[in-house]
Amino acid sequence: MARSSDAVDAVDTRVYTIPTDHPEGDGTLAWDSTTLVVVTVRAGETTGLGWTYTSAAAKDLIDDKLAGTVQGTDPLDVVGTHETMVRAVRNTGRPGLVSCAISAVDTALWDLKARLLGVALADLWGRGRADVPLYGSGGFTTYDDDTTRRQVEGWLGAGMSRVKIKIGESWGSEPQRDLHRARLVRRLVGDDVQVFVDANGAYTRKQAVRMGLRLAEEAGVVWFEEPVSSDDRTGLREVRDQCPQDVAAGEYGYLPHYFAELVTDEAVDCVQADVTRCGGYTDWLRVAGLVACHGLPISGHCAPNLHAHVAVHCPHLAHLEYFHDHVRIEQMLFDGALSPRGGALVPGSDPGHGMALKTADAEPYRTA
Repeated sequence: MARSSDAVDAVDTRVYTIPTDHPEGDGTLAWDSTTLVVVTVRAGETTGLGWTYTSAAAKDLIDDKLAGTVQGTDPLDVVGTHETMVRAVRNTGRPGLVSCAISAVDTALWDLKARLLGVALADLWGRGRADVPLYGSGGFTTYDDDTTRRQVEGWLGAGMSRVKIKIGESWGSEPQRDLHRARLVRRLVGDDVQVFVDANGAYTRKQAVRMGLRLAEEAGVVWFEEPVSSDDRTGLREVRDQCPQDVAAGEYGYLPHYFAELVTDEAVDCVQADVTRCGGYTDWLRVAGLVACHGLPISGHCAPNLHAHVAVHCPHLAHLEYFHDHVRIEQMLFDGALSPRGGALVPGSDPGHGMALKTADAEPYRTA
């Protein structure tokens, strides 16, 4: 166990860029690689590990703005160090890239603290539920029908009872193909599996309403994520009021007040929060508390292995996104990555989040 005199000795940041296994795209963006910014923090002989999925520029932010403020701090006072980081970036600007950088350091610090105490993060915070239900996520707009079918069948084989595809292709200009792909997934999964869609903000308000009604009628879609821009809370509420699906947003929330406005404006049925973007575990827990106070469920966005321990803490968790890119990367590059059991993750009892970077396997992808 750490003594109060122990301090964080070092902060190390590395960048890895991993090509996708197929070309990928959604309603508003296309990509062929995913960048992973990995942070390790050390106190004595113990290290903590965290990461974020963002631009390689986060490394410069961590090295220049955050590392110096973290070194010398008490590794058991993660919340205090989080506040120190937030103050350090006042003139840099908190949302976006800076928040991703803070998130990577914060998750590493919580992992370090739990390892120093010899407990799993799930046990440090308390387990509010037995497991973390998942939904399979991918179904990119760049996929042909055969690729979509194979991916969906893989999720079903892992016990998933919820699956999600991307729609809103080419900024909403291909609605018939969107509907075709949703109907295809419904045929593949049958009647007992829930079908989710994610438009990534590609539609206009009225187009989103029209699509939501047709998606419900023709494919039984029950979850409509970002039907319009997540910054358009009025538009989200209009879709929520007129469509039968649960409307969700929040993955681009970088500040606590963003989530407060999303909730108080009654814009969504379920709030999404991403531990690699929102400020790490420290702010994810704050968002979860805010959401619970308003009687709404919370859903973890992507990075399933980083989310598992904090998600199992929340009785009001709806589910966690088992996102294809991140699942693939975390299985490739981290020892201790979890595998679904009956469509859910069950965090173990190893100290911290239980993962370690496979340095030799990751080295070919290192870019900084």
